[in-house]
Amino acid sequence: MSEPVVGEPVAGEPERSLAGTPRPGMREHGRYAAIEFLTWLPTGLMLAPMVLLMSARGLDIAEVGLVGGAYSVTIVVLELPTGGLADVLGRRPVLAASAVVSVAGLVVMALAHSVWPFLVASVLKGVARALSSGPAQAWYVDTLHARYGPAADLKPGLAAGNVAGSAALALGTLAGGLLPLAVRRDPLAAPVWAGAGAAIVLLVAVLVLMREPSRTGRGPGRAAARVAEVIRDVPVTIVAGIRLGLADRALGRLLLLAAGAGVMLNSIEMLTPGRLAALTGGSETGGATYAFVTFAGFAANALGSSLAPPVARLVRGSVRAAASATVVTGAAVVALAASTVLRGAAGVVATAAAYVLLFTALAVASLLRSELLHQRVAADRRATVMSVDSLQLQFGGMLSSLCLVPLAGIAGVGPAWALTAVVVLASALLYVRLPAGPALRYPR
Repeated sequence: MSEPVVGEPVAGEPERSLAGTPRPGMREHGRYAAIEFLTWLPTGLMLAPMVLLMSARGLDIAEVGLVGGAYSVTIVVLELPTGGLADVLGRRPVLAASAVVSVAGLVVMALAHSVWPFLVASVLKGVARALSSGPAQAWYVDTLHARYGPAADLKPGLAAGNVAGSAALALGTLAGGLLPLAVRRDPLAAPVWAGAGAAIVLLVAVLVLMREPSRTGRGPGRAAARVAEVIRDVPVTIVAGIRLGLADRALGRLLLLAAGAGVMLNSIEMLTPGRLAALTGGSETGGATYAFVTFAGFAANALGSSLAPPVARLVRGSVRAAASATVVTGAAVVALAASTVLRGAAGVVATAAAYVLLFTALAVASLLRSELLHQRVAADRRATVMSVDSLQLQFGGMLSSLCLVPLAGIAGVGPAWALTAVVVLASALLYVRLPAGPALRYPR
């Protein structure tokens, strides 16, 4: 039996399935998920071999740290301006520019053989990351609100995007860890070249799939007028974003939570590869093992994103669900710290198990925190606030690099991870008596 043709939905009315059940935004869900997948795929491909590539081309551990620091500093400097740019120019052109800069950064990285080209590549990757933090999600929220009104349920689409991003990181990391085994000439650079190719695909997808809803007062205009508008509006947008975080106590708390997540993520990403190399007896085996452990973590992140809506329904509220998930995340970091007493295969298995629990709970907390953020932000400031959010994440990563990573060199990985767990558990207190936003219903 052939399916009946379903017409375009009327603005403000949800699409309906054949059974008549409301199914709002399915087309937007799919496009947003595809863009999120392609946005994170280049990062996943280069993640596993990145440190090994720099080491193989003559960089010592201090220079590797310098390259990583350049990436974080670039993001911190550019997060707010690029978020304001997305609110002024639109989500689509900013994300397209991110893809172009990402291609350039990855090509430079693949060709680099000394610290300075790696620094240039790191800065370019930081620019690309700053440009990409927020426009896609802001585009999805704006599109759904334009078609179905401000009461549209964002959770299914946000979950689909998080699942897609996590899947891209998981598959990309696994492919990036295994691809060097199949390439004879310059094997460690092969995943970086693959990442550049994936960034080109992202550029095409952004140009084809993203269609922005009309925005009042945002006509095409001439190029000079657009530049003048950027110069005039970006500082205003930035200041407004900062004021929002300071004036709205709940928004300020939600943004501060991102800093705690940044401390935790940077701590495990910087210290796990060395820990696994020590457990497996070499950097090459440690890199491959890290690819599999990270794959398991990102796969768990995808699972957690899918679990977020039912968890919120189960505990009857996003705030309580996010707080509980944050506590579980801290407990997983405690388990990771405790696993440092193990050796050999037992240590690898314990690390992988802690990663699975950690990333499952983190995905639940992150998605619900994103929903709480969007409830409190107007469309014309959404991308800016998301850039502030990403800025907090990178700031937490910088603190981790400056404090926890040196601590690991002095006291060991276990104490550094134990202190990381304290930070995560303390951050859960920010949800206590969080001022309420717009009421949401969680059907049975």
